[in-house]
Amino acid sequence: MDKQPLNEQNFEKAVKSYQPKPPYVLNCIKAFIVGGLICVFGELLSQMYVHWFDYSEENAMNPTVATLILLAALATGFGVYDKLGQFAGAGSAVPVTGFANSITSAALEHKSEGLVLGVATNLFKLAGSVIVFGVVAAYVLGIIRYVWSLIF
Repeated sequence: MDKQPLNEQNFEKAVKSYQPKPPYVLNCIKAFIVGGLICVFGELLSQMYVHWFDYSEENAMNPTVATLILLAALATGFGVYDKLGQFAGAGSAVPVTGFANSITSAALEHKSEGLVLGVATNLFKLAGSVIVFGVVAAYVLGIIRYVWSLIF
């Protein structure tokens, strides 16, 4: 039997033969259910603000988003959101709660370096890029809308 020399391609083939196949369908189902439940919870919060606190449908979104951010940050701090993320995968990355989780976990990871150089610096490493992208995207879309309104 002729053994091939161990190079990068042969190594990858050897390793893949020992790796279990990921359960793609089950992972998709778990992500769909958990992401959907987070969204349903957000809708329940929104309806609570409408019916219990007399917010309009439009104005209820602000306290709903703030509450979801607070709850996701608290869940991250207590280690609950990490367990949810391990179970649900991409389903836990719903934009509002996923962003709150990523910012809070970055801040908690570097808290030993101090408030300014640890927490604040690492908190804005992630948030800064998202904010910059949001501002640039809003600017570009505003220009497109303005040009569109001139043409039509």
